[in-house]
Amino acid sequence: MLSVSNAQAIILNLVQPLDNQRDTEVVDLLAAASRILAAPVSSPLDFPHWDNSAMDGYAVRYEDVQHSSTEKPTVLEIIEEIPAGYQPKSTIGTGQAARIFTGAVMPAGADTVVMQEKTRREENRVFILTAPQPQEFVRHKASFYQAGTQLLPAGIRLNAPEIAVLAAAQCPKLNVYRRPRVAIFSTGDELVRADESLQPGQIVDSNQYALAALVKESGAEPLLLGIVKDEPVALRKVITDAAAIADIVLSSGGVSVGDYDYVDKILESLEAKIHIQAVDIRPGKPLTVATFPTDKGYRVSTHSPLYFGLPGNPASVLVTFWRFVLPAIKKLSGIREGWEPVFLKVRSHDELRSDGKRETYLWGKLHLINGVYEFHKASGSHSSGNLINLAQTNALALLPVGKTLISPQEEVEVLQLITP
Repeated sequence: MLSVSNAQAIILNLVQPLDNQRDTEVVDLLAAASRILAAPVSSPLDFPHWDNSAMDGYAVRYEDVQHSSTEKPTVLEIIEEIPAGYQPKSTIGTGQAARIFTGAVMPAGADTVVMQEKTRREENRVFILTAPQPQEFVRHKASFYQAGTQLLPAGIRLNAPEIAVLAAAQCPKLNVYRRPRVAIFSTGDELVRADESLQPGQIVDSNQYALAALVKESGAEPLLLGIVKDEPVALRKVITDAAAIADIVLSSGGVSVGDYDYVDKILESLEAKIHIQAVDIRPGKPLTVATFPTDKGYRVSTHSPLYFGLPGNPASVLVTFWRFVLPAIKKLSGIREGWEPVFLKVRSHDELRSDGKRETYLWGKLHLINGVYEFHKASGSHSSGNLINLAQTNALALLPVGKTLISPQEEVEVLQLITP
């Protein structure tokens, strides 16, 4: 049985990112939010586009006002008013100034802006009451960004700040990686859809709904293949079909050692290479990770599909997705860094227990208490079959192998799932 860290290393080594030539598409800027940039972006524009004022005030020559004070103010003639969006017509000469507003173009001859609070105006004259610093409140052309240089690198997720930068740079269309395709199906004779009536012995297939939501949150495209009965022929067909259309295949159930657990045998019959069959983790011990031979037609892009056979219990499905599948999707998507799970050291509000035999994850919520994050364990059973108390989970507390107790107020490592 593999340790969690070894399993993670194997999985990430198996993942080949999408190709930056074949696996890209061009999208409009308004459709680019949360997409991964596939090529570096530059702009023909300088930022700022021209020297401009950072303050409402007066554009002046520093040499005229460098000795100004309340006792001996410098008096200048106002020869022009320059609002934002206006092209100055005058050149500021000795003893002159221009009324200027934030963002407006600096007039020729002026090199400094005196904020209006440090002045007094009388008709067409302004009294400078304080000596400014040279070039104060002037934003110089190209001081933020120089035209033609790299504006944004490839491999980053485009969030609101990046979208704003690209809009300002007049980049209306972008080359981004396509969304990874993730096929999802559940196995089990006992499963029914959420819209079907339950019969004795049946349970709702919550796993497929949960995985579809998680895949969407990751930025990938879920391909839902439904419920497959515990029947080898049907299972073989859906695995074959999934491997032909997806970058990653996720199944839940059928990977343990029961009489109706057929997934591993079918993968072997399809000549898939099984890299992982069990991980030293609770919940989620039965975990199959496999790759398909590329010479058999199982290739959506430039790489072999990666198969994850997840456990059937709901808590196990969520924990193994957060711990192993999500990092794989991130790396596959083209993000250049930051695939690995993010762990924080926080204070535990509750007593946390484990038998110490496997790396154990307990679900709950992070709360900010007096400026310090605390982990609050979800109440109720932490059985792998208990789905109910997983609601509102935003973190998993980690108890490593050999650790049986974390006391209240003691430090604990948590896997952060959603920003609290």
